[in-house]
Amino acid sequence: MASHRRPKQPSRTRVTVLTATAAAAVALSSQAAQADPHQSKKDVKSEVDKLYNEAEQATEKYDGVKEQQDKLQKEVDDLQDKVARGQGELNQMRKGLGAVASGQYRSGSIDPSVQLFLSGDPDTYLEKAATLDQLSGKQADQLKTVADKQRRLAQERAEASAKIKDLSETRKALGDKKDEIKGKLAEAQQLLNKMTAKERAAMQAKEDRANRSNSRVNLGDDVPASQRGAAALAAAQSKIGSPYVWGATGPSSFDCSGLTSWAYQQAGQSLPRTSQAQANAGTRIASQSDLKPGDLVLFYSDLHHIGLYAGNGQVLHAPKPGASVRYEPMSNMEFAFGVRV
Repeated sequence: MASHRRPKQPSRTRVTVLTATAAAAVALSSQAAQADPHQSKKDVKSEVDKLYNEAEQATEKYDGVKEQQDKLQKEVDDLQDKVARGQGELNQMRKGLGAVASGQYRSGSIDPSVQLFLSGDPDTYLEKAATLDQLSGKQADQLKTVADKQRRLAQERAEASAKIKDLSETRKALGDKKDEIKGKLAEAQQLLNKMTAKERAAMQAKEDRANRSNSRVNLGDDVPASQRGAAALAAAQSKIGSPYVWGATGPSSFDCSGLTSWAYQQAGQSLPRTSQAQANAGTRIASQSDLKPGDLVLFYSDLHHIGLYAGNGQVLHAPKPGASVRYEPMSNMEFAFGVRV
């Protein structure tokens, strides 16, 4: 008789995220290459920004695969729990039928139908038992219930097996995307290492000024699109200065869609995980002039970046590695459209 044992669960993949500092620590050559005399500081910055942009594109895909993995893991867990419970119930049913057979054996009159069932497959039994007139109505009902239970368990086990295979493939895709992101960040760091210490300091000083400029931003007096949008914007504003970390959803660090989903969650509204999915979370707004504080703002043709409209042409967002949550003019990026949740 089968034991009531929950199938072994697949090991969970613990996916870690890298801060810009960690990305900078990716193993690079101990001998940093000398700067190309024909490559200006402006050219290097442009290439670094391009790599950061590509890393963010990969990050949004990573976020989508991670969300899919979490969903599959829950489905696998639920199916395995269901199979374990079903096996326990089946064992109890078979135990009950065994008790009936034992009683009949002791009285010297074991029912051939029960004997047949306990010795083989219940489906085969049901086909043959139709010719046995000794089978009582109660026993027939019990045996049919057991046979149905076994069929359902077989289906659930097959479904769980398929889900586990999907989960394994998803984990591989997640690892591939993670490697792509780390590669882009490492390339960017290699380029930065080619700059002189003075050039790197000047670039970092500019980034620091952008991070500190929030207190001087004029947001105007635009009326929020809704009370919920106002609450989401207020939540995001409370995280100004928090670092950008790819794959992060708060509360201490964020990537771009992680910030918007977290902010709206604080306002009582659940949003999908990725920027592309959040693009369908409400009514689209084609014109920048129609945006209201709290609206989502999508950037670039593939919608790989997102923020919250803050007013007066400013977006509040988690920009890129090395930067913190901050306001920035929308004109700095390629506007796609807005979304009113």
